[in-house]
Amino acid sequence: MSKVKVNPENSELQGEGNYTAAQEYDEATRKFIKDGKVKAAVENAAPKNAQEEREMLEAEEKGRGHAKPGLKPKP
Repeated sequence: MSKVKVNPENSELQGEGNYTAAQEYDEATRKFIKDGKVKAAVENAAPKNAQEEREMLEAEEKGRGHAKPGLKPKP
């Protein structure tokens, strides 16, 4: 992955994508991982009971229903 030097004052770089926001997101993601917060986030995202698990699976299935043919992941 190549790093792009971004000058926030240069608005020409904000056409197709916001390079400044992408760079800030990448840095925040690296810090999140480095700080060891991934395991806690995974545990916090897990369903707390059977009903919540069913709701999450139903929502996932509903989301897959909107995917383009050929792009739907196999269960």
